[in-house]
Amino acid sequence: MGMPLLTPDELARRIPDGALIALGADYAGVPMALVAALIRRRARDLRLLGVPQLGLAAELLVGAGCVKSVEAAAVSLGEWGTAPLFERARREGRIAVVESSCPAVHAGLTAAERGVPFLPVRGLLGSDLLRLRPDWKVIANPFPPADPLVLVPAIAPDVALLHARAADRQGNLWLGTRKELVTLAHAARRTLATVEEVVEGDLLDDEERAAGTLPALYVEAVAVACGGCWPLGLAGRYGPDADWLSAYREAAAAPEGFRRMLDSFLERMA
Repeated sequence: MGMPLLTPDELARRIPDGALIALGADYAGVPMALVAALIRRRARDLRLLGVPQLGLAAELLVGAGCVKSVEAAAVSLGEWGTAPLFERARREGRIAVVESSCPAVHAGLTAAERGVPFLPVRGLLGSDLLRLRPDWKVIANPFPPADPLVLVPAIAPDVALLHARAADRQGNLWLGTRKELVTLAHAARRTLATVEEVVEGDLLDDEERAAGTLPALYVEAVAVACGGCWPLGLAGRYGPDADWLSAYREAAAAPEGFRRMLDSFLERMA
């Protein structure tokens, strides 16, 4: 029978307020249609995890009042500069910011994927992050040579949100080379996805695409959203809307400008 297809709004209703939500970086297929649906349903107290960093999705969710906390290696709009609404909320103390790093985020997700409580990471040694993250523990290597290691706890998001280029009717998702999203789906308790299209056949039976396919076993629900990454790009399909992103960066400096750009985003994604 296959997996039933939902709408982005139906997916958004499956995400409870207060959930720990994991999102990929702006280059990795961010489900902006689902972000719009969360804003429309007035989601509250979301805790965002960047895999390993966050961009426009976090910026809009923070600006719309949906976010309680953010954990990421960075939050920015990439070549379009800093994320002004995020920075303003951080300075004013309206959201909690949990500092992290790319290796730490990946290690935490990999630990959850493997079902172990932590993984060791060397690259954090000597950084100020250890002062900010008391949950990371420095231990002596139990095997010779006895050098120090940092233990990063497992990270198991409540919900992973993905956008894929294609799904089949069984619910398998083709993610291509974005292996970090596969790890994310393995680590998360639930995965919700939007896709550009639904293809016939079974992606896992396709020798050319099986290696880049996330099995439906890890996918709770799928919605079709053609162009669902806009105004961001999706590798192999379309690039970012540079005009919109430039206009956003200029307008968001003022509250009325942010509201105007948010309205244009929601209208496009309606």
